[in-house]
Amino acid sequence: MRQFLKLHDVSTAYDLGWSNLKNGELLDAAEAQGFQVLITTDSNLNHQQNLANRTIAIVVLGSTSWPRIKNVAPMIAASINEVGVGAYVRIAIP
Repeated sequence: MRQFLKLHDVSTAYDLGWSNLKNGELLDAAEAQGFQVLITTDSNLNHQQNLANRTIAIVVLGSTSWPRIKNVAPMIAASINEVGVGAYVRIAIP
């Protein structure tokens, strides 16, 4: 997605050494570092975590398949550009 989000600074959990963090820990770390948006494919995140007081926006992609995600990447990027603080957005991926 990095190539479609040129207006944003993009980091991955792997880049930051956070790939072993659980969902709540990952959200805490991202908020503490000042991230504004978390993009994930974990469709159960909203059932596993209390998101009510989060300041980070969460964008959930409805597929883990890069070819499918890439086909709608401009639409995903537009959604990320418009997402508000603390929002939870789920994007269906055909």
